[in-house]
Amino acid sequence: MKPTPCRYRWVILAVFALLNIVIEMHWVALAPVTREAAEFYQVSPMAIGFLSMVYMLAYIVVSLPASYLIDTYGLRPGIGTGAALIGVFGSLKGFCASSYTVVLISQIGLAVAQPFILNAYTGLAAKWFPLQERATATGLAALSQYLGIIIAMAITPLLVHSFGIPTMSLLYGILAALSAVLFFVLFREKPPTPASETEDEERFPVGAGLRHIFRQKQMWLLLVLFFIGIGLFNAVTTWIEEILAPRGFTEEQAGIAGAVMILGGLIGASIMPPLSDRMRKRVPFLLLCMILTIPGLAGLALASSYPLLLLSSFLLGFSSMSAGPIGFQYGAEISYPAPESTSQGLLLLAGQISGAAFIYGMYALRSQDGSMTPFMIFLILLTVVNAVICARLRESARLKNAD
Repeated sequence: MKPTPCRYRWVILAVFALLNIVIEMHWVALAPVTREAAEFYQVSPMAIGFLSMVYMLAYIVVSLPASYLIDTYGLRPGIGTGAALIGVFGSLKGFCASSYTVVLISQIGLAVAQPFILNAYTGLAAKWFPLQERATATGLAALSQYLGIIIAMAITPLLVHSFGIPTMSLLYGILAALSAVLFFVLFREKPPTPASETEDEERFPVGAGLRHIFRQKQMWLLLVLFFIGIGLFNAVTTWIEEILAPRGFTEEQAGIAGAVMILGGLIGASIMPPLSDRMRKRVPFLLLCMILTIPGLAGLALASSYPLLLLSSFLLGFSSMSAGPIGFQYGAEISYPAPESTSQGLLLLAGQISGAAFIYGMYALRSQDGSMTPFMIFLILLTVVNAVICARLRESARLKNAD
């Protein structure tokens, strides 16, 4: 008899999404007001930028231990570790917002918390959602991540200009504490009955799961796909102002282009994963996303018209940010019975490593006039490689055979 999904799964997803929103808000909290923050703390703009960069560095170190904890001891202990860190260090950051040293220590604590949230998407979907809804659940989790970035980008300048950095940080700290409390009050490890007929089947331990994953040719292809895809997106979003400035676009226009890119990602993550679930296909959607990314990148690299730039930014966000949740779920399916958080953690880890390399490469290899167009052309070629990789992927057998 086919299991009946538990309605409480949506409460679980909502509590998890709130944590995701909060951790992303803290990630980019000072990015929109870098100059004001540098003046307030009497530090360089690079020191303010490092408050965001530390998330990427911490992820590289903490990703696999976070996946191990989630897959070995369960969702509540694993995500709960992240929730506790968010509550403690978000509050500390809020109540001691006048000290750059304390803010930096708090940001490191929040950066350590992030992998315990990001690596749990597919694990949570596997425990609480039937197979036919898992890309949708993963997409909604990713949607909350993008939403947190947009909220911080939009609200931080308003709060800082109206009340100052300490008040803004205090409000974000209170929200962090509230999200942690709600998690521990409302979150449950698993539903009263399994979300699918295979949910109670024994999974590999993390070590055996890693060996199983690395024996899968399709997972190697997917790792390359994420290495290129997440890396280029992180690099482009980091340097978007520098990419556009040599062609005469202003700082304000670059900021709007970045916002349009995130908006495209929100819409894409709302549409593409549910369609993937409904059609029981993963590979065609991944291929479509890679194909659409090519003109998006090309427009960002070459467009001289502002409307064309905005269209390209939207297309790039729509395609690249909707590919993520579909790819995470596809990886969980083709690497089964390896633990879901382990496969997702590896994919994210590949993207964080390449992101750091691409960010450095774009800056180091810019031309004499400051143009990053040559490196952007290189990224376009890498995206063509990704499209070829997608064409070689095989469809998820688990999804095709699902009732």
